[in-house]
Amino acid sequence: MPFVEAIHLHKTLPCLAEPGKLIVIGTPTRTLDGLLPLVAAVAPNVISFNPIAGTLTLRRKPGFITFYPDRVMITQVVSVEEGLDLLQATCDLLNQCWEHRDTIQPVTTIRRAPRPLDIWALLPQTNCKRCGEPTCMAFACALLLNKQTPDGCPPMASDLIFGERKAQLDALVGGGA
Repeated sequence: MPFVEAIHLHKTLPCLAEPGKLIVIGTPTRTLDGLLPLVAAVAPNVISFNPIAGTLTLRRKPGFITFYPDRVMITQVVSVEEGLDLLQATCDLLNQCWEHRDTIQPVTTIRRAPRPLDIWALLPQTNCKRCGEPTCMAFACALLLNKQTPDGCPPMASDLIFGERKAQLDALVGGGA
């Protein structure tokens, strides 16, 4: 038996971050707070998780999916039809986590989004400009805004010197292109 029968479209709003796109808000048939620690444990694109508030945000390209106990919000959606498809895919993800709950170690600690300094600390800090940005800090900010990918930093391509840092960077911001 699924954990959530469906996530029903509650309403749409204009997406302020991306004019012409929508924010889709869905209401699950059951509260999600007990399931979010499982999703936070298995989703590779977790931006932040607060088990006390019962909120979880995942990165999607483009935009975000944010879970609350009583609703799901998906940003930068092209159309209502795409929004309905994304709500169904989200429902499927939740039910897969529920189905495998016995094999998942739930996350019980707060996870937060990386800050520019977290990203900058992993970069070469040479300000070489080969990425197209004026500084490594500007590149770090561009990574967080999804305007660059880790592969955009040529010095990071050297596995001998920066291989471990590159792997950490990929994990923080979602990998290369």
